[in-house]
Amino acid sequence: MFWRETSIVFRRQLRMALRNPAWVIIGLVQPILYLCLFGPLLEPLAGTLGAENAYTLFVPGLLVQLGLFGALFAGFGLIAEWRAGVIEAERVTPASRTALLLGRILRDVLQLFVQGLVLIGLAFLFGLTGSLPGMALGLVLTVLLGAACAAASNALALTTKSEDVMAPVINSVALPVLLLSGILLPMTIGPQWLQVVSDFMPTKYIVNAIRELFTGDFWTITTMWGVVWTLVLFAAGLWVGTRTFRRENA
Repeated sequence: MFWRETSIVFRRQLRMALRNPAWVIIGLVQPILYLCLFGPLLEPLAGTLGAENAYTLFVPGLLVQLGLFGALFAGFGLIAEWRAGVIEAERVTPASRTALLLGRILRDVLQLFVQGLVLIGLAFLFGLTGSLPGMALGLVLTVLLGAACAAASNALALTTKSEDVMAPVINSVALPVLLLSGILLPMTIGPQWLQVVSDFMPTKYIVNAIRELFTGDFWTITTMWGVVWTLVLFAAGLWVGTRTFRRENA
């Protein structure tokens, strides 16, 4: 019954996304613009940044950016559903509260997976080279991170029930993450104090791990730390999201 309920929620959410694909397109436009406009600037600096291929360094950061910012805004759709009475209607059903959350997360994960494939495919046109299995594993890490962010975003949406409150909260979190995770440029080129601060940012380890995977380095300490932090954030996001859904839909 649990998986059947999850499937029902997922199919409904997917139909809604296909009817209005604006969010999917908007979420993909920003990384593509970075790829087209910022990526060529890094090509002459690849050797200075310690990379043979600029896009092998740059695309993993864009994937994480896609996973973070695309999924963090998933909760806005839930606020619209709450305002339309959908959440109130779901409260009176015997459906599992976890299934109500998981069905929505699976929709966000599928969107992120497709967006990631498109981004990597375009990056090959710009000159991306590397390990194909590593790219596949990097995309898996990105999807897991996106699932964690989507669960947290839905939990925040149910807690605030207001776009006016949710938007500044997300922006105040997203900006430090963008700057301190080395998404656009590796933190190794920054001053020592900034590198120390960035060491407390879990997403930094995930970005570095995906970069290692893109080059084919599967069994390094950097990769292991990235996998560990991805799983930790995934578990924490699902726990927070499930707990909030159960409380708000009790």
